[in-house]
Amino acid sequence: MSTVAIIGGTGLLGRATAEELLAHGYDVLSISLPPETAHPLEDVRYVYCDVAEASDEELLALLGGVGAVAYAAGADERIAPQAPAAGFFYRANVLPTQRMARLARQAGVRSFVVYGSYFAEFAERWPEIGLREKAGYVRTRLLQEQVAFLEGDGAMTVTSLRLPWIFGTMPDTIPLWNMFVAMDAAVPEDAPIAVPAGGTVMITTGQVAQAARGAIERGEHGETYALGGINMTYADFHRMIAEEAGLDPARVMPLPAEVFVPRMKAYDEAEAARGIEHGMHQADAALVQERLAYIDPEPVQAALGYGPDDVEAAIRESLRVCVASRTPAA
Repeated sequence: MSTVAIIGGTGLLGRATAEELLAHGYDVLSISLPPETAHPLEDVRYVYCDVAEASDEELLALLGGVGAVAYAAGADERIAPQAPAAGFFYRANVLPTQRMARLARQAGVRSFVVYGSYFAEFAERWPEIGLREKAGYVRTRLLQEQVAFLEGDGAMTVTSLRLPWIFGTMPDTIPLWNMFVAMDAAVPEDAPIAVPAGGTVMITTGQVAQAARGAIERGEHGETYALGGINMTYADFHRMIAEEAGLDPARVMPLPAEVFVPRMKAYDEAEAARGIEHGMHQADAALVQERLAYIDPEPVQAALGYGPDDVEAAIRESLRVCVASRTPAA
């Protein structure tokens, strides 16, 4: 029986990955920041520490006898750090991943899976937007993959899962999609709910976990896997929010990027005046969200051995948790 260490094992994706691996006979070591989870999974060994602060010797000791590492930690694009954003995300995502990959190789780990971002995928597909050059978060997500691949060359299989919008729930946690529920609920009742005209690919936590196991078992070194589930317009997603939140879905109005860009440019400038820089400038995000960030799921499902799932049911379950968290107790 092989042991898999999950960095970030108590988070949404780490927990789902642990459940998937346990169901298929793996031993699981969860390494995550404190505090201890209130809902531990039976048969998971939990270690609570900051891997950025732990010494090489401490981490090598933890990785002894580990066959695979799932790296499900790091900072995502919702964080708006002090400028420059690229430096922040380099320190938060690139350097820790490179270090952990180096130590995993030294410890004899055979497979290392990076939980990345589908913005890396679309930076490559849509070079004309310039995300690789202008978006610090996206630049460092691409670099995160490359340094991990280089650390594994010749000794360890390293793969990257490029993750899109992900839906699922875990105990005592409000899904991140609550930000959209709050935004839509704050729109005056006599006004439309303006949303981008594009769309995005969506998957479930279970699909991510299955894909991670597939990458451990059959992934090819240096490969990036853009995960697909279903494709949905932002308008349809916000109509689902309206239905779950008791709003009128007919109020949802998709609008082109030209409506949002001037306001987003002004917002970027105001943030810059405060010394803040988003990992993706909000004006650029508006251009991205006008497009259809869609992915055909079948090639990667075949490559990694994960299947379809009821993504819409997972979306609605996530939204219900968000709505319930905003509803005062009777």
